[in-house]
Amino acid sequence: MRLTVFWQQMVEHFGAGYADSFARDHVMSQLGGRTVHEALDAGWEAKDVWRAVCDALDIPPEKR
Repeated sequence: MRLTVFWQQMVEHFGAGYADSFARDHVMSQLGGRTVHEALDAGWEAKDVWRAVCDALDIPPEKR
């Protein structure tokens, strides 16, 4: 998954105003105690971060 697709998915799910805020502020155990931004900066693949967000928030399979 390209990073641009990842951010499109985040905006689609959270909305333009909240996607970055969630990614910056929400620490997730699925990401090893990191935020989305921290995980991406640490070298995590965008698809793995998206899967972690989906798992944490119970996003339905058709939206993944």
